[in-house]
Amino acid sequence: MQDMRTPLGKVRGLGSAKEGTGHFWTQRMSAVALVPLVIYFVGLLICLNGADYAEVRAAIAHPFNAIVMALFVLTGVYHMRLGMQVIIEDYIHGEGLKIVCVMLNTFFAIVVGGASVFAILKLSFGG
Repeated sequence: MQDMRTPLGKVRGLGSAKEGTGHFWTQRMSAVALVPLVIYFVGLLICLNGADYAEVRAAIAHPFNAIVMALFVLTGVYHMRLGMQVIIEDYIHGEGLKIVCVMLNTFFAIVVGGASVFAILKLSFGG
């Protein structure tokens, strides 16, 4: 099979957009980071199954739980944004619409992440 990269691209190891490899590795690293965070989060949910509001609030008020939950949310939102960006770039062909969708994707991730961290902080600090 013939390689379609330019000689300079072969030397530098970059694709046509010059950022695909970095994007690929960032998405993989966020996926790896999510593995222990998801396991901890699911374990916390199992432990809090059937608990009332006061117990859940007390569990989230513990600094370690709050930090892990915030890391879980932020890493998950970042991973989601990267994945949706790939889908948008692959399946939306109009440049203007593609730019708008990537911008909306970023804004959506910021809003979801910010609201989630706000809720964790509010529960953690007793709001």
